Amino acid sequence: MGTVAAGIGFVYWWERQLPARVAAAAASGQLDACLRYSDQLDALSWLPGRSSLDQGRCRREKAAQLWKQGSWAAALGLQRQLLNSPAGGRGDRQRLEDWQSALHRMALTRFRDGDLDAALDALAPMGEKHRSDGTAVGDQLRLNWNRNRLEWERASKLVDQARWWEALDSLHRIDHPWWQRRAQALNGKVEEGLKRLKGQDREHDGHGELPQSVPVAQLDAEVGRRIAAGMDEWKAFQAGCQALGGRVVEAGPETACQR
Repeated sequence: MGTVAAGIGFVYWWERQLPARVAAAAASGQLDACLRYSDQLDALSWLPGRSSLDQGRCRREKAAQLWKQGSWAAALGLQRQLLNSPAGGRGDRQRLEDWQSALHRMALTRFRDGDLDAALDALAPMGEKHRSDGTAVGDQLRLNWNRNRLEWERASKLVDQARWWEALDSLHRIDHPWWQRRAQALNGKVEEGLKRLKGQDREHDGHGELPQSVPVAQLDAEVGRRIAAGMDEWKAFQAGCQALGGRVVEAGPETACQR
């Protein structure tokens, strides 16, 4: 009994020492020691007289230090721990929200700059890198990235096949700034290809070689009206050709509208 009583007495004495040790460690900038003492104080929270103010200061300062060092996951975790303690306040909640907003903005900036992996890394501390149901912000960024990549790859193949209208349709579907910049060279090739196609049509009309070809000016007007109404390029070309009594044919490597 004497040993048990001595043990309880020591624990009680140590618990009474911990707030002062937490305060001293925080005041001297020994934040790791401060956290260690805080955890011990938490373990003895069943004893009376426990103070949480210095614990809160320790966690608050350590979280700020971790944030400045770029240890975002650890900083957010400690900040959440602070909020779930009696020492957490409105200012602590606001700081957590500010940090989360900063990480979200960072992720979007990295994503727009073409660094998908870095964007996902910025989302990971908030649990937004991936979810099994696909609802995380990172899941949506990944879908957008892959869609733009596939459209770029499709446009590249169509350009190689000189299928200019279809390539133009894929290029217009690219809405990511990084992929749009990468697609600039393809845009130039498509523009040149369409110019050559229109030039060939005019030459054929002038020499009477293809009297059944739909006049380019009328076709452009029909296609342009449909694109302005929201129709994609390839469907607009098909519908415009049909409206003029023509049909879409593959003239060699070119796509043309002929009667």
